Order: sequence, then structure tokens, then C-alpha cells
Amino acid sequence: MPQGLADRVALVTGASRGIGYATALALARAGAHMVALARTVGGLEELDDAVRAAGGSATLVPLDLRDSGGLYRLAAALNERHARLDVLVGNAALAPLLSPLPHVDPKTWDEVMALNVTANWHLIRAMDPLLRRSEAGRAVFVTSRAATLARAYWAPYSLSKAALDVLARTYAAETTATAVRVNLFDPGPTRTRMRAHIMPGEDPMTLPTAEQVAEKIVDLCLPSFTETGRLYDFRTGKLLEFREPA
Repeated sequence: MPQGLADRVALVTGASRGIGYATALALARAGAHMVALARTVGGLEELDDAVRAAGGSATLVPLDLRDSGGLYRLAAALNERHARLDVLVGNAALAPLLSPLPHVDPKTWDEVMALNVTANWHLIRAMDPLLRRSEAGRAVFVTSRAATLARAYWAPYSLSKAALDVLARTYAAETTATAVRVNLFDPGPTRTRMRAHIMPGEDPMTLPTAEQVAEKIVDLCLPSFTETGRLYDFRTGKLLEFREPA
């Protein structure tokens, strides 16, 4: 891959596996110094090995994204070390088992909203000053078609992704006069552990890999990508102004 992100600093959440892992590795291969955030230390260490093998560098951040204090401490550390952040990929998410609304456990509901929505707001709040200091700050948030569907048994996940969509678009609207560009990325069904968890009867070999998806996410992180407030649909390859009806 061309080194389109040479000397850039990139942060990816949920970087220990799946789309987050693949995106972090792809960004490192594109030349970015990788700041990899996840709860799973073992997965982060595997990522670090892969990044080094590819000739890149990484900073590992073992942190639960719901630890808002930890996010602000991370922002302070990035400010001290790099004085900016060039790329932010908000990928971490929780998808609970499908369940009828009356049967959703309140604890599960709170956990999904805390990680998929509130944590991303804190992430924006913490990293915004650093993104604004970049000459081409790029923020990409991983969403889902579920955000537009009132599909039975998907309520917590669908509602959280709908809220994330509005959060990202609001941030995009508030940064149009800056060098920051904010977009959404919908990978569609992907061959990941999370997908297998919620759709156990699905044949994973019929789905695209996380590596295939990650290459397209990197495109939205390049300084040359200047669109903002848009949604990239991986399945169709379309860049949308807004979500088209399902």
C-alpha cells in the first residue's frame, strides 16, 4: 500500500480484533503511527507484532472505552507526545444477543448505550482539540444498516447505531469550517467474531473479511479524502449524502 499516511498519528478503538485490528494494521502499513486502544491486552500485543513485522510502529493502550477519565488522560498524553491527532477511527461496539424488547436486560441496555454512544461522545470531546491541530484531521465512525431498520429483536444495537449516526453527523456539521472531516462507514455483514456471536447460523465464508473492509476505511482517512458528513456503504461502494431507505 502507498504510504499515504506517512508521519501521521492514528487512533483506532476496538483494535484488538476484527475490523478494528485489521484497520489498525492497514493504517500502520499506510505509514501512520498506530495508537491502538482495546481492553484485550493479548490482542493488542498480537497487533503490535504484526505492525512491527510490517515495518510500522504502535502505541498500545489497554483501556475500556467506557472509562471516560482514561480517554481524557490519553488525550493529554497524545498532546504531550505528538501535539495533534491526524486520524480517529471509532470502531469499538457491543452487539448483544438478539432479544425481544421486553426481555432485554436493563444492564445489557445500559452497557450497549454506554459503549456504542456515550463513549464515542467522550472520544470526540477528548480528541477534538487534537484533530483540529492536524492539517487534515480525519474521523471515521463505524456504523451499521441496523441504524435505519426497526427490525424485531435488534433494538439496543439498532438504537445505539442510530444515535451514533446523528452524533457523527452533528460533529461533521460543527467542523465544516475546519480541516477536520467526519464520516460514517457501514461495513455490512463482515467475517468477524461479533457477527458470528449474533448470527451463529450464518456461513462466515459468504462474508467479506475484515481486511477487505479495512482497506476502504483507510481511504476515508487519507488527507486526499475531503468529503465530510457522508456515509460510505461498503456493500454497494457508494458514498451517500444520507442513509437511503432500506
